Amino acid sequence: MAVWDVASRPPHEQFGYWREVICEAFVPLTPSRIGDADDFRSRVETRPLAHLVRARLTSQPQRTSHGKGEVARTDGAYLFVNLQTAGTCAVEQGGRHALVQPGQFTVVDTAEPYRFQFDLPWRMVSYRIPHPLLGGRLDGMRRLTARAIDARGAGGVVAAVMSSLWELDNGLGAPDAELAMVSALGAVAGERAGAVSDRRAILRAEIERVVDAELSDPALCVATVSRRVGISPRTLHTVVSSGGVTFAAMVRRRRLERAAVLLADAGTGLAVTDIAASVGFDGPSSFSRAFRRQFGRSPTDLRRAPARGGQEVRAH
Repeated sequence: MAVWDVASRPPHEQFGYWREVICEAFVPLTPSRIGDADDFRSRVETRPLAHLVRARLTSQPQRTSHGKGEVARTDGAYLFVNLQTAGTCAVEQGGRHALVQPGQFTVVDTAEPYRFQFDLPWRMVSYRIPHPLLGGRLDGMRRLTARAIDARGAGGVVAAVMSSLWELDNGLGAPDAELAMVSALGAVAGERAGAVSDRRAILRAEIERVVDAELSDPALCVATVSRRVGISPRTLHTVVSSGGVTFAAMVRRRRLERAAVLLADAGTGLAVTDIAASVGFDGPSSFSRAFRRQFGRSPTDLRRAPARGGQEVRAH
């Protein structure tokens, strides 16, 4: 856990320190003050959770920009999910605008410019999610950016997950917790896709959640997943195929995407053989062949030269 408390600085230094804090805690951002108060009392607390970074922020009125220059200087690509708990946040990205009220959340993508405006003192809970963790969900989640999403339906699940995961220790349960967060966001994206595809999107997100939780099982199959989700194998095949892939292809891709994240993370300390086993491959040879077909490079190549924030690990 890291805490930056701007109030510990003399008033005339507080805003300058805030500029440094938010850039260090998140991604390159440029704030500008609203109003002429002498002080700028603000606080940031961050806590890692597997590949996520959780943050609680309290600050003063301001405009904050992540423009083209900041995008170019960003090390990695992320989605931020920001739950407003006090004050309001006017958000703009990709030509969309929204005013986020307390109890609502919004999503922004660091790969594109965005802007925030806070006209009153405000508080927020924020989760930073790396693009590679989102896998095939990324395009759907990008359609959520710069929208004010209510804590109802799947949105209520996201808000509840954000609140409940704040207290979770970064230990053995962390990978399952981050998957719960990603699956909940996937369900919101499904709801936003329209009423006809709504149920399928929610079922697909739940199928993916179960698959992700069981990736280490080499015998993972349709029967196991359909039983866990509570649907028939035929329904499972229909839901998965609506995304343009077979069940086997979805499982293989998710195994390889998880492996790519682990390989790119030098802090895991896991050997390539251990990573292959942890995502359900029965041997390093079959893992290496499948990885090269998916990403055009071997696991050891990625381990020797990790991708910058996962951006270079792209499926073929």
